[in-house]
Amino acid sequence: MESQLPIIKRREIEARVIRPIFEEMVTQFGKEAALSILKNAIRRDAVTQGATAASTDPKENDIAAFVKLYELWTADEALEMDVLKITETSFDFNITDCQYARMYKKLDIPELGSVLSCGRDKHFCGGFNPQLQLQRSQTIMKGAKFCDFRYRLEKNGQK
Repeated sequence: MESQLPIIKRREIEARVIRPIFEEMVTQFGKEAALSILKNAIRRDAVTQGATAASTDPKENDIAAFVKLYELWTADEALEMDVLKITETSFDFNITDCQYARMYKKLDIPELGSVLSCGRDKHFCGGFNPQLQLQRSQTIMKGAKFCDFRYRLEKNGQK
């Protein structure tokens, strides 16, 4: 990753910068257009960050390398994870406690949390390794009791 700053700290800094910009976009263009612009920008940034993470060692964009990245997301007790399975082609876990959701609520932008954090996950995978796929049916950010992450690396998943 670009730095060793815990991801939760990075997301808080980003949220504090993005919030007034988003509010101005809502005023100028309406909420739907502002959300669309924000989602597209976050999507592109997530792909770029995934590619940056993979570029630190081009031979290391498999599940094992991806699992190591979770140290940044979970730093400072940001997430409580229940790991269900790790194999060469899968990484399954549930998030049972999410400081990110609390942080966005504290910043009074809970509705943006799913865009600024959760919305990155699938696209980060595409940048990290295009054959890494995420299936997730629910998130704490959207009111569920836990987030269900199911990552799969297709055959020949090495870049």
